[in-house]
Amino acid sequence: MLDTVAPPSESDESFDLVSRSSAEELLARVARGDQAAFSELYDMLAPRVLGLIRRVLIDSAQSEEVAQEVFLEIWQTATRYEEGRGAATSWMMTIAHRRAIDRVRASQAGRDRDVKIGIRDIDTAYDQVAEQAEISIEHAKVKTALTRLTELQRQAVTLAYYGGYSQSEVAEILSVPLGTVKTRLRDGMIRLRDELGVAS
Repeated sequence: MLDTVAPPSESDESFDLVSRSSAEELLARVARGDQAAFSELYDMLAPRVLGLIRRVLIDSAQSEEVAQEVFLEIWQTATRYEEGRGAATSWMMTIAHRRAIDRVRASQAGRDRDVKIGIRDIDTAYDQVAEQAEISIEHAKVKTALTRLTELQRQAVTLAYYGGYSQSEVAEILSVPLGTVKTRLRDGMIRLRDELGVAS
């Protein structure tokens, strides 16, 4: 199971209000194509971005690659930042977090592909058709169970478990307090468990 690490939030002790306004001002300038502002923004945030990515990926070389991808994305998409939807720093750290998670998933997919290639010629003693049918039935059960959740629970569960977002990110996306997201996820998972008949 992939353990996600939530990006630092505005409530972190290390978060500095002066840096926040500077980051927003710099990002606005970057959106207008100001290379000097981008350089300042990079110097300001590179350690935090790299630190977050390294916590997810562990591997230093991959972390540095992903950090470069993050800053390239920030340069290319700075015009998409909307100040009213949150702090610039949070927006950029969310990009970093998503990029790191994408790299973990890509690595896992590569390993899975290698395993499949390695075992595809081995005779298996199980009925593949029956297994696929069982998987389809399980997917249908989960889909039906999701429809029995409240809309708010379904949104939180879908974002967290299918979208791969952390609880903090779900709270930001849904514009609700973190405690509300935790409650929705807990209640939603309890209800799903009951609907699917899974013993606790």
